[in-house]
Amino acid sequence: MTKEFKAQYSANLLPTYARYPVAFVSGKGSKIWDDSGKEYIDFMSGMGVCSVGHSHPDWVSAIAAQAGELAHVSNLYHTAQGGLLAQRLCDISGMSAAFFANSGGEANEGLIKLARKYSKDYYGTGRSTILTLENSFHGRTMATLSATGQARYHQTFEPFLEGFRHVPANDLAALEAQGNDVCALLIEVIQGENGVIPLNADYVQQAAELCKDRDWLLMVDEVQTGVGRTGKWFAFQHYDIEPDAISIARGVASGLPLSAFLVSQKLHNVLEHNDHASTFGGNLLCCAAALATLDILTPILPEVSQKGEYIRDKIVEMNLPAIAETRGNGLMLGIRLNKFIPSDITLQLLESGLATLTAGTDAIKFLPPLTISNKDIDDGLAIFSKIMKSK
Repeated sequence: MTKEFKAQYSANLLPTYARYPVAFVSGKGSKIWDDSGKEYIDFMSGMGVCSVGHSHPDWVSAIAAQAGELAHVSNLYHTAQGGLLAQRLCDISGMSAAFFANSGGEANEGLIKLARKYSKDYYGTGRSTILTLENSFHGRTMATLSATGQARYHQTFEPFLEGFRHVPANDLAALEAQGNDVCALLIEVIQGENGVIPLNADYVQQAAELCKDRDWLLMVDEVQTGVGRTGKWFAFQHYDIEPDAISIARGVASGLPLSAFLVSQKLHNVLEHNDHASTFGGNLLCCAAALATLDILTPILPEVSQKGEYIRDKIVEMNLPAIAETRGNGLMLGIRLNKFIPSDITLQLLESGLATLTAGTDAIKFLPPLTISNKDIDDGLAIFSKIMKSK
């Protein structure tokens, strides 16, 4: 990486990231190149964002065409793109309506407001607590950080917001023991930032029934798992449940900042005029990118599970003592290490030409583009195997 890149970042950006010593400048499909021309296989897709890979021609064309027409008008007006995207998302999710925002944290903020408004409308005050799970992650805003159930995120910004309670995952008794102050349960069915840990199916289904019995809203955080990442359009669809609302973000526009929360028919009219807003939500360029993303992913969605199973099988065949287990669904995989520090491994992989991520305190994470080729998978796994065999 050139000294100019590093100096400019050091001088002008807050030091909130431990950045790797690489500056990426271009990409195509599942490969990216740094400023020296070195090639990398991409097993991270911008933290699960670039779901159709880099510079997909249909995605590029859709954005360019929209940029040549109109980029933004705000939500004070109707647009064909916003209405069509909302319809497409409702069709694939089984939901009734959408609200567009810009990031996963904002989408989850919307869910929080939705749950509180629903409960106050129907039950009055005193029923506003939102349950989340221990080791969950829901965002970096003050509300979503308060909702996040990981102590390592709760050490600097006190006081956190009231109205959230963290309960153990896969513990139905802990849910049943909750009192009358609860209005909703917000969960990730696969805990992505805690090592890619899927919740037990029985627990999720029983929790859904409990929510229905007590009229708690069941809200699923699909920020990382949504839009095909796990081999279905949404991870909740692996569990045979019907949430009241879901949040989505990362992969929906494959690189442009777009998020949404989707609600069931039951909640269609809970948020009324002036209850919620977003200046950039539903931006036309982002909507065009999202519509192109859905078009690209629709015919290849069945391949996502197949590719994920292939990667898992290949890792098992490696039979390496450094690897404890591989878990996850589709192309959202966590590889738990026996004793090594994940960030040390990801740096070595990066130096060898494979870009990956860390997950929790003991795992590395694979989130390749959903369009990744079998050859790029094999080439990436060859690098991974070589590094892990040296441990």
